[in-house]
Formats: sequence, C-alpha cells, structure tokens
Amino acid sequence: MLSQINYLWRLMATGVSFAMFGLGGLLLSLTLFPLINLLIWNPQRRKVVGQYIVHLAFRFFIGFMNQVGILDYEIIGRDKLEGEPCLILANHPSLIDVVFLISLMKKVDCIVKQALVRNPFTYGPIRAAGYIGNDGAEALMDDCVDSLSQGNSLVVFPEGTRTSAGEALRFQRGAANIAIRAKCKIRPVTIRVSPTTLTKAEKWYQIPNKKFKVSIYIADDMDVASLIEGAPNSTMATRLLTRYLENYFTQEVQTNV
Repeated sequence: MLSQINYLWRLMATGVSFAMFGLGGLLLSLTLFPLINLLIWNPQRRKVVGQYIVHLAFRFFIGFMNQVGILDYEIIGRDKLEGEPCLILANHPSLIDVVFLISLMKKVDCIVKQALVRNPFTYGPIRAAGYIGNDGAEALMDDCVDSLSQGNSLVVFPEGTRTSAGEALRFQRGAANIAIRAKCKIRPVTIRVSPTTLTKAEKWYQIPNKKFKVSIYIADDMDVASLIEGAPNSTMATRLLTRYLENYFTQEVQTNV
C-alpha cells in the first residue's frame, strides 16, 4: 500500500515538474528575457546573463525534483567543471542530462534541436542563452568551433540522441571533428541513471518503481593531440578519436562510481 502511494506521489510530482518546466520557460520568454534585451545591448553580455538565468532555472528544477522525492543525485569531480573552457562530452542516457549539466555550470554553450528552437515554451531561454541550433551539419560544425575559439565551454553528446537501456554506445564523428578543428581539450562526463528512466523509448509518465538516482562523474581533461598522434590525415584522426571516445565511455558507463 505504501509503495503504491509513493508511486502515485512520484507520478504526480513528475507531471507537475514537467508542467512547471514548460510554463517556466514560457513565463521567462514573456517577462524577464524581453527586459534583458531592452536593458543589455551588448550581445555577448546579454548571452552571459541569459545563460546564467537558465543555469539558475535548471538548478531550481533539479532541486525541486530532488526535494519532492523524484530523484537523488551524486556529483563527483564537480570542481573540474570550473576549469578552463573546453569541449565537454557526455553520454546521454536520459532526457534531463543537459538540464543537469547546465545546472552545474553558470556559463556554457550547448547544441539544441531545431524543434526546441521553434517550441514556444523553450524558444525564449534558448535564444537568450545563445545556444546553437542543429540545423545544417556544416553550419553547426562552424558554430561549435567558433564558440570554443571564443573561449566558451561547449556541451556535446557524441551519441547525438539518447541511448535506450541495454543499447551499445554508438558515437557520431561530429564531436571528435569539433575537438580536432578547435584544437581544444576534452572534458569527459559520465552519466548513469539507476533505475533507467526518461530514455528515448520511455514517456515521462513511465516512471520507475522507485526513486531514481543520477550519478555524474567528471574526469580529468583529455589532450586531443596525444590521442590522434600519428594519424596521417584529419579523416583518420577523426575516426581514431571517435573510436577512442566510444571505447572510453563504454567502459566508464559499465564501471561503478
């Protein structure tokens, strides 16, 4: 009986959380972000302020889900996120991975789907924060390299989409290509969600039988130059780095924190 009550409570709280997320984005789009556009004319400064507001909103969202009993979380190596700007690569097991990462960083760029750019609930925060839309492979690549070249950190999920439970990790070459072209270091972040939830194959209401836990492990930076040493050309370097990253994350995901 108590387990059923707990399940129904978490189901209701999850629904409230996602409704709050959407309405919060719409409210910010209609109030605070237009005010910032009027008061701050410098585009770069406006972007920094926009990203900080999104950071605070996501931090509140994660805190709310924790307080109402939906999830627990553990962050290992959090101080490493405060290091020099770099390319932050993470595996992608759940819908809220990017929310977690941005809640930990006051200033960071990320790639967002065009569907979210057009969504009225998310358009305002995305535009204010200056996040990068994924429309067009070459334009996307140039925007990512430009962001890193300007001294920003950038979050990328090399899988390109969420991985369902039990699936092998399959990395696209885009993340490796960005790292090589930008000549930057990689900061690997391993995310584990137990029990699995909010995967690509699950709707928001298909919650687990108990509160889930998100474990995030931030490792030391990787020196890209040393990982592709000896590659005869950029194409082979991209393949070599992609294979290395895929093997690294596969091993890390299977290892207990």
